[in-house]
Amino acid sequence: MQLIKDWFERYLSNPQVIILLGILISGFVVVFVVGDILMPVLGSIVIAYLLQSIVRKLQHFGLNHLLSVLLSFILFLTVLLFLLFYVVPELSTQITQFVPELPKMIEKGLAHFQFLLQRSNFITEEQILEVISNIKIEISNYGQSLLVNISGLLPDIITLIVYLVLMPLLVFFFLKDKNMLISWMRGLLPQDTALSDKVWKDVDLQIGNYVRGKMLEVMVVWIACYIAFAILGLNYAFLLAAAVGFSVIIPYIGAVVVTIPVALVAYVQWGWGADFAYLLTAYFIIQAIDGSVIVPILFSEVVNLHPIAIIVAVLFFGGLWGFWGIFFAIPLATVVQAIIKAWPKEVDKEIVTNT
Repeated sequence: MQLIKDWFERYLSNPQVIILLGILISGFVVVFVVGDILMPVLGSIVIAYLLQSIVRKLQHFGLNHLLSVLLSFILFLTVLLFLLFYVVPELSTQITQFVPELPKMIEKGLAHFQFLLQRSNFITEEQILEVISNIKIEISNYGQSLLVNISGLLPDIITLIVYLVLMPLLVFFFLKDKNMLISWMRGLLPQDTALSDKVWKDVDLQIGNYVRGKMLEVMVVWIACYIAFAILGLNYAFLLAAAVGFSVIIPYIGAVVVTIPVALVAYVQWGWGADFAYLLTAYFIIQAIDGSVIVPILFSEVVNLHPIAIIVAVLFFGGLWGFWGIFFAIPLATVVQAIIKAWPKEVDKEIVTNT
């Protein structure tokens, strides 16, 4: 019991620590309990947070706050309209074409897989047929569940339309009235929030750089892959390039998973040949440039995390909040790391001061 008491006195005796802990728990509860209901608000806050850097840069060039907000908001609407009227229809078209062909592609891939296994001496033909049969059953079940999910998308489409109306309005007002909203939020908090302010300042730059850098990385990889795939004549170039682009959101895992459909489509289209080799060579060159050039440049100011910490963060936050949890896994892990680093240091300083 004395050990537990000493731990509480060491880490929870400082009122600032209690305030920080309360803020963290409150934020977690709000997102976890009513996150789905407040999704338009939370998403708008994220978008406004990203656009805030553009507002600051425009103000740095001499524009007033309102004009900077309007120009940033117009840029946001332009990108949104481009996504809605070009990117989404193009992706929808290629998905519509790709899904019916997917069973044939998998069938051809399994046939080649069966041929390779038959040439080995480690597995019998009966075992091979059983494995292939199980895979086909799983694919069939997945296809049926996919059709059921697609048939139930109408409510989601209606919700998306509502979001598309509400979120731009929310983004504009979050940008325009940022200072007023922050002052209002501060009025709800205790006066002594020095530790919370310190933690936030430590992670603010890193989170902003990470999210903006990750979005830029997605676009650069997407465009580079689309150019390479289109030049080589790969089917579903736009769709596959988009998949590769979004795969960078999930470190390590995304690159491995997305390689399978790229290689499968290329193999079904060309078989084992020069075109297949050129495609994979171009693809792996882009992946290498992304890992060794783009990532170090874009994320030079982000705290380095151990790969195990990144994978655990992706699994944990992805399990809690799905796509957004995966997208923000690294900045959230950075927040946790900053809190762990700042917490004992601040508490120890306070204890020394009091004694």
